[in-house]
Amino acid sequence: MSNDIPQDLVYTKDHEWAKVDGAQITVGITAFAVEQLGDITLVTIDAKPGDTLTAGKAFGTIESVKTLSDLYAPISGKLVKINDALDKSPELVNEECYGKGWMVVIEAADKAEVDKLMTAAAYGEHVKASAH
Repeated sequence: MSNDIPQDLVYTKDHEWAKVDGAQITVGITAFAVEQLGDITLVTIDAKPGDTLTAGKAFGTIESVKTLSDLYAPISGKLVKINDALDKSPELVNEECYGKGWMVVIEAADKAEVDKLMTAAAYGEHVKASAH
C-alpha cells in the first residue's frame, strides 16, 4: 500500500499529505502513516475554524489501537474547515486516507511554503528510509 503514493499531492516528513487547490490546502495523513498506526479509533482536532495554524506545529492528535500521535500542520495559515465526519467515523482515515479521511483545510498564509514540502517521489524515498 505504501507504494501507492498519489502524485498530485505534496508531503511532510511527518507523513501528512497536502492537496493544493488555489490558496486552500486540504490536509490528511498518508497510507504509510495509517499502516504504522493500525486501526484509527479517534481523531481530535484541537483548533477551530478561524484559528491560525503554524507549519510544523501540532493541530490535533490521532489515536489508534497501538498509539497516540500528533497531527502537524504542513503549512501556516488559517484553519477554514474541519472534517466533522471523523468525529463519528474515525475509521474513514483507514478506509480512504486520501479521500473521505482528510482532516482539515487550511488557507495558506504564504503559498511559497507549499514549495518546501516533498514531492511524491521525494516522499517515497523518505518512506523507504523510514521503513528500515
